[in-house]
Amino acid sequence: MQVMSVAAADLETPVLLLAMPQVLDPFFHQAVVLLVHHDDEGSVGFIINRPTELPIEDILDGMEIHWQGANDATAFFGGPVQSQMGTILFRDRDLADAQLYAATSTEVQSGIRIGQQLEDLDRLAQNPPAQFRLLLGYAGWGAGQLMDEIVRNDWLTAPLSEDLLFSENSEEVWESALRSVGLDPASLPSWTMPDDEETSN
Repeated sequence: MQVMSVAAADLETPVLLLAMPQVLDPFFHQAVVLLVHHDDEGSVGFIINRPTELPIEDILDGMEIHWQGANDATAFFGGPVQSQMGTILFRDRDLADAQLYAATSTEVQSGIRIGQQLEDLDRLAQNPPAQFRLLLGYAGWGAGQLMDEIVRNDWLTAPLSEDLLFSENSEEVWESALRSVGLDPASLPSWTMPDDEETSN
């Protein structure tokens, strides 16, 4: 099996991190992480395949923001760090007012932005784009920590894919991401979680 290894200097963001089967931490087991920041001081990313059962409407009601999107839309678990903090990930190229987000959010790739401004969340909630995620918390690594994990093959990297970022079938994202780099999930060793695979949110 050909495994993609990455030297510290070669790890450029944005990129997807794919947890290998031996990663049994319930937060990261079969996780796909959008890595948005990486340097010598640490790394930051967001898990993209962990939907919660928390309705976006209920979360925003507590912030006096009125959600006009689908009633069954739920937030996603972005990671175990600062799980009360919300981050928005969205496609802006379908928005008539896309230019309004240029100064208050960061372009992940062409047409895809990420941000944490309440004014942006309020504006998007009134007319949510089809490709939208509210991520709760984030994943963080200290200096050198992520590279150590990559060197011991805990993570593979994959090119950023809009289809994976906003997939409606979250349970299939991990396997789809592996296939995108030429790996058959069935060919990987099987590891068993010590308890269950449910993430506590």
